Parts: sequence; C-alpha cells; structure tokens
Amino acid sequence: MVAVRIDEFQQRHHWAGFALAVCYKFVDDQGYYLAALLTYYGFLSLFPLLLLLVTMLGFVMQNDDALQQQVLHSALVDFPVLGQQLVSNVHSVQGNVFAVAFGSAAALYGALGVAGAGQAVLNKIWAVPRVRRPGLLGFYVRGLLLLATFGLGVLLTTGLTGVTTVASDLGSNDVVVALLANLGALVVNVLLFLLAFRVLTARDITPGQLLPGVIVSTVLWQGLQIGGTYLLEHELRGSSAIYGAFGLVIGLMIWLYLGATVAVLGAEINAVRVLRMWPRSLLAPFVGDAPLTPADRQAYAAYARTEQMVKQARIRVRFPRRGRQKHQRDS
Repeated sequence: MVAVRIDEFQQRHHWAGFALAVCYKFVDDQGYYLAALLTYYGFLSLFPLLLLLVTMLGFVMQNDDALQQQVLHSALVDFPVLGQQLVSNVHSVQGNVFAVAFGSAAALYGALGVAGAGQAVLNKIWAVPRVRRPGLLGFYVRGLLLLATFGLGVLLTTGLTGVTTVASDLGSNDVVVALLANLGALVVNVLLFLLAFRVLTARDITPGQLLPGVIVSTVLWQGLQIGGTYLLEHELRGSSAIYGAFGLVIGLMIWLYLGATVAVLGAEINAVRVLRMWPRSLLAPFVGDAPLTPADRQAYAAYARTEQMVKQARIRVRFPRRGRQKHQRDS
C-alpha cells in the first residue's frame, strides 16, 4: 500500500518525520484559529494607535511649517484616506486631549489583548495545563512586560532607520545601507520573537530551545514586511479613498493573519522539537485502528492533560493494545 510505504519512509527519515509532526500538531492545536485570535486583537490595537498618531501629529505640527512639509513628503501620505486627509488639511490638523486619552486607553486595551491572546496561544501549543497557567495578576504582568519589550524593539528599529537614513544622506552605497538595515532588522526581530516566546509561555524553556522556531518565524516575518512594503508602494499608492480604504483594511487583515500564522508555526516547531513529538503516524488521524508511535501517544496524552483545571484533579491517559476493540479511557 502506497500510504504505508510513505509512512515508513517519513518515520525513518528525521527531516520528513519532523515536518509531518509539525503539520499534524498545527492541525491538532487548530493553529488557524489561534492565528485568527491573534489577528483580531492585533487589528483591534492598530486603529487606536492610528488615532493617537494623527492626534500627536496635530500637537507637534501646529504652527510648524517645516515639520508639516516633512510629513507631506513622508510615507504617511501613501496611506489611503489618512494620506489624502493629511495632504488636504495638513495646516488645520490639531491635537485633541480627549482623542489622546481615548486613543491611549484603547491602544493599551488592544495591546494587552494581544499579549493575553499570545499567552493563551503559546500555553496551548506547549500543552501547559490550565492549572499551571498564570493567574490574573501574573497574566497582566506578563502582558505589560511584553509591551515593554516590544516598545524597546520599536526604539531599536527606529534608531536603525535613522542610522541608515543618515548614511544614505552622506552618499553611502544604497545597496550596502539596505543590506545592513535588513540584517539589523533580522537581529532585532530575532530578539523580539525570542523574548515574546519566553515571556508569554508558562513553562521553563531555555533560549537555545526556542532559537530554531524563532529563526524560522523571523525569516518569514521579514519576508512579510518586504511584501507589505511593496503592496503599499505599488498597489495602494494613488488608490481612491473608497477603494484604498477597502484595500488597506483587507490587506492589513491578511497581513496580520499571515504574521500570526508565522508566529504560531515557529512556536509549533519549538514544541515538537523540545517535547519530542515526532515521528507521528501518517495514518492515525484517518484510520481508527492504525498503530500509534510513541510520539503519537505523548502528543495525545499531553492534549488531555492540558485540560487539568484544579490541582486536586488527576488525568491519566491509557491506550489499548492494538487489536482490542476498546476505547481510550481517561480518568
């Protein structure tokens, strides 16, 4: 049988068995729903930040003609609706204290939602029992720590952008500057993914155990950033306010979902590798009495133990011997 031969091949070859195990665990964990959860809170946090950005621009640009001209020649004018409004009303944009307060509160709520969703996602991927996950205080402490981490990352990337801009103004080679900027961004993103994966997971994990998945996520994320920049510069530039708005929202949702999927995939790679959840049986999800590998048994047992709600509960998982017509018993 062809399927049996393929199964034997992937179990004998580590690279094939590992890739299949990552795919199976992604499906077992419903990774597409986990990515959708991250996408929702990510989208929820972006628009308050946009309101906050416009309001802060109103404060700093007021009565400053030089700064207004810099804004008109910046990347902000490429955004549909927002860009056209800035071009038409750059002299009348003013700050608003209420908008700052509302935008800050809404952005903080959305950012904490992203951090909370990240904890739920990573703890599920790493099969952390519910009873061992952080309580309410620890939940928000980890979220605030993540926000501080990403704030530091934004400062680093901003400084990197400033350095490359100065180098370009001094007449340096554009190719060299772009290469250095991309390398610097890769390093910063590696650190951000590494810290996020460590802070949001309620499990003792070393940086070395996280590094393989972090590298995969970083490389894919860098590709998404390059693709998003191209889309903004070549596809959305010059769009009408209506079509540009639809294109921006749909494109942003897709971009956020792909980014969340990249993060989930990197975490799945680390979990499969550290928890030794490979090789899996190719036929087990499709054939009820297919023989299970030790990795299959470990994975299914971990999924059951994840649902432990209180310390008093004990969850044991038993697998019947092959050939017996018995259901798996959980107690």
